[in-house]
Amino acid sequence: MFIDARNLPDQTVLETDLAIIGGGVAGITLARALADSGIRICLVEAGGLELDPQVQALYEGENVGIDYSTTATRLRYFGGSSNHWGGYTRPLDPIDFEQRDWVPHSGWPFSMEELLPWYKPATELTQIAPAHFDDAPYWEQETGATLPRPATGRMRFQFVHFSPPTRFGTEYREELETAPDIQVLLNANVTRIAAAENGRTVSRLDIRTLNNLTHQVRARRYVVAVGGLENARLLLLSNDVVKAGLGNHNDQVGRYFMEHPHLAGFAEIVAGDMGRLPKIMRERVRVQGRSAKVAFNPATDFLREERLLNATFMMGVARNYAAQPTPDQEEPRSSAHRDMLLAARRFLSDSDVDSTTDAADALGVWLGIGGSCEQAPNPDSRVSLSDSRDALDLPRLKLDWRLTEQDRVSFYTHMRSLALEFGALGLGRMLETIADKDNWPQPVAGGSHHMGTTRMSDDPTRGVVDRNCKVHDIENLYVAGSSTFPTSGSANPTLTLVALTLRLAQHLKEQMR
Repeated sequence: MFIDARNLPDQTVLETDLAIIGGGVAGITLARALADSGIRICLVEAGGLELDPQVQALYEGENVGIDYSTTATRLRYFGGSSNHWGGYTRPLDPIDFEQRDWVPHSGWPFSMEELLPWYKPATELTQIAPAHFDDAPYWEQETGATLPRPATGRMRFQFVHFSPPTRFGTEYREELETAPDIQVLLNANVTRIAAAENGRTVSRLDIRTLNNLTHQVRARRYVVAVGGLENARLLLLSNDVVKAGLGNHNDQVGRYFMEHPHLAGFAEIVAGDMGRLPKIMRERVRVQGRSAKVAFNPATDFLREERLLNATFMMGVARNYAAQPTPDQEEPRSSAHRDMLLAARRFLSDSDVDSTTDAADALGVWLGIGGSCEQAPNPDSRVSLSDSRDALDLPRLKLDWRLTEQDRVSFYTHMRSLALEFGALGLGRMLETIADKDNWPQPVAGGSHHMGTTRMSDDPTRGVVDRNCKVHDIENLYVAGSSTFPTSGSANPTLTLVALTLRLAQHLKEQMR
């Protein structure tokens, strides 16, 4: 059942077993997973079924670190940020879960094996199942193309899958609307998670609508699932009993904000013979209902030996070059590409044709590259509360996104490794276009991946939630989403977020019997 909080009588009190704050990927996944458990659920969503600029404006915040939009990177309506998700889907790597002595504050409370049972149903929810993330023979068989084998020991191939993408609010709306034990409360902004006097339990949620109605939701257990920025903000502003904010006894809430630093235009590759570059390495290929593309990732042994963070690179054809330039190929960048192709033609083609003659009608291609890197957990990269307030009179968030020298060195090292790999395989040559390698190029962007602000740890002094996503020292409060990730890896977080939420659902079933 869907209920618009703006149409309820003022000061309505809703009683339920489980209150889930947030109707995005994590909230919808959790509600679906518990739909047949006999647990009564109230899913509280701040927005409606469509984007409303007045509601979206509640996401505006103060930025004091790297330039970053707090509104464009997330959506405040049913389905959350799945409504603009690009669909990139891949699990984290086993090394991402490890405590690495060269990565400060690294290490999950469990290994990747703990999440493996949940990754499979996560691929079904994101509509990419059955997945073949590391199965090169499968993709060779299905595409009929032989993939090169990595040559330098620095890189390996993985296969990023592309969800349709799944719009959770659309795809699973009818299922939640008809579920007998689920209420979805729309246009309901949680203004406070109210704690009991001892601060060890949550007693209710205070709710306010933009038409100035106030309501309450009372439950046995509560789950905060409003995203990597708002999870921290909501805990921090719920500070009437615990002055530092709920879960913040050890000053951990909001710290360790991580993104995936994304760089574009940092380098360009030219390839002289498309026959050496299988289609799945340069564009998405659809096979048996699944769409995938090769990603270049650092080899695990190389990460250990060189003490580096993880990274991901993908590429696509930006321009084809004929032997004789056309008028639109006379600008400086094209001239540089042509010079590279002519100079390296004998290394990049199996053709005996002289590429400088009229007989060679195709000179080669320019490949654009996109790259993103794991960010090292950094306690000074953080979300806190601003002095300014929103339309609900709540403190806006203050974001201070910071990168470190370790992040920069890792990215540049992997960029050079990619150049070496392409050269060693005879696929192409890379031209670096970064003028100042001693600094991050400006601008550096993120992937709209908000992680780490309520990180998971068995040690309450090093994290906000335990291995089951329960807030330390609070008996009935949990957090769902990528804000619980202790480290980011370099894979897009959605698949792991869903898997972790399914694991939380199983835990709640056991606890609420």
